[in-house]
Amino acid sequence: MQITRPNHVWAMDITYIPMARGFVYLAVVLDWATRRVLSWRLSITMEAAFCVETLEDAMARHGKPEIFNTDQGSQFTGSAFTGLLASNGIAISMDGKGAWRDNVFVERLWRSVKYEEVYLRAYDNVSEARASIGRYLDFYNGRRPHQSLDDATPDQAYFNQPPFRLAA
Repeated sequence: MQITRPNHVWAMDITYIPMARGFVYLAVVLDWATRRVLSWRLSITMEAAFCVETLEDAMARHGKPEIFNTDQGSQFTGSAFTGLLASNGIAISMDGKGAWRDNVFVERLWRSVKYEEVYLRAYDNVSEARASIGRYLDFYNGRRPHQSLDDATPDQAYFNQPPFRLAA
């Protein structure tokens, strides 16, 4: 299926974020067509509640997608999460076991977040990690051009704005 417009398909995933001592978990909701991070949360646990909150925030800010894709993690297969999708009439799409390519756009985001932000720092605490990652995700959405979007930013693609071109 071709996904060419905002809010057609959203995806969500969780990754761990190393800190100076320990780690936290980062969850994001990403629009597939535009690569825009619609909502995100950090948590010290991998419980489903922070994933549900992230999804609720994305829907409150951006409406709802037709299709929502995740892996088969317990946070995404439980009734709290799937019930929220079903009660909003959102089709549920889940990746095959071990099929990381099914969610390649979020996996690519993780690479960018980690190599351009996380691995360059050693966060001392959760609030420092939250503030720094928040600044990076604002940069990612609003100022980081994407080759796959014809050098537009995710914000430009999501809100259908023409890319800003610098003069030579």
